[in-house]
Amino acid sequence: MTFDDPIERRGTNCSKWDKMEQIYGVPAEEGLAMWVADMDFRPPQAVSDALRGMLDPGIFGYYGDDSGYRRAICWWMETRHGWKVDPSWIFTTHGLVNGTGMCVDAFTDPGDGVVLFTPVYHAFARVITSAGRRVVECPLVDEDGRYRMDFAAYDEILDGSEKLLVLCSPHNPGGRVWTREELEGVAAFAKCHDLVLVSDEIHHDLVYPGHTHTVMAHIDGIADRLVMMTATTKTFNIAGSHSGNVIIADESLRARFAARMAGLGLSPNSFGLVMAEAAYSSEGAAWVDDLMLYLDGNRKLFDAGINAIPGLRSMPLEATYLSWVDFSGTGMGREEFTARVEKTAKIAANHGPTFGTGGESFLRFNIATQRARVQEAVARLQDAFSDLQ
Repeated sequence: MTFDDPIERRGTNCSKWDKMEQIYGVPAEEGLAMWVADMDFRPPQAVSDALRGMLDPGIFGYYGDDSGYRRAICWWMETRHGWKVDPSWIFTTHGLVNGTGMCVDAFTDPGDGVVLFTPVYHAFARVITSAGRRVVECPLVDEDGRYRMDFAAYDEILDGSEKLLVLCSPHNPGGRVWTREELEGVAAFAKCHDLVLVSDEIHHDLVYPGHTHTVMAHIDGIADRLVMMTATTKTFNIAGSHSGNVIIADESLRARFAARMAGLGLSPNSFGLVMAEAAYSSEGAAWVDDLMLYLDGNRKLFDAGINAIPGLRSMPLEATYLSWVDFSGTGMGREEFTARVEKTAKIAANHGPTFGTGGESFLRFNIATQRARVQEAVARLQDAFSDLQ
């Protein structure tokens, strides 16, 4: 199997391909699905083999000893990220959107503020507001096509009612790999305002050559307020397993989170655990290395094609497979440039405003697909905006 192998996902109850006409009006037969953040690639063979191994006995009862699963997580974090994790720190949630919701529930009360550096992954705000908490937006600064944080400005925004900060690291949708100095700034900001810091690092394996991800747990003086979130789902394209990890070193925070897990009767499904253990392996590591080389080629192809269109700018990706394209240089309103993408180019991409303040002139494109599709998307977009060239 190579990443170029065509895989037909239409008609498979696939959200990304089967719902794009309903949501975006892009016809299923000729449209290109570049919105939902999953990949059009099969996972490592080890994952499929592990699932087949579950089928052979023909019995699907409660999962028992999860020590191998926990060891696999610890091995991966130490081997790939230099981070030593104690198995007792690990909680398994039904994905990291659920993990975020659990953190909001465990560490805040209704009416409390939850801080987001926007634009940022849209599910954060949805979970926060649905739980009766307030989203407190701290807008990122777009400086020469690269996001940075402005903590002095953020100090003026907060009023003391905030209890939690959710960080996306690496950043979605901007693709930034935050530097150690930037993460130290986040830690200092969280301590200054007495915030529990949730670091969502679901994209931490998807980092391009020339960039290095720093685990927030490596930042000094933050352990007593830090909650780490990681998962196999984005890395290995197994999001349907709905499995994620909330990792908490601090005993007090861990007890508060455990109490909410117990109170809601949450426990993981066996399929997610088996898939994660198989993925966090030497075979999985080799697969990820190959994946990133392939995605790097897609990134370069897409950026070159987009940046050749006058008025369009693709924010340089340092991590993730989600390209963040700014249409403000076209002089068009959001409705017009979105219509050209959806109606003329027939591409479904995420709408920028859903990511919060700062996303108004953007669309997010998923480039984790066969290279021929990326080439086709570039050609369609160049044609849709050909009057600008």
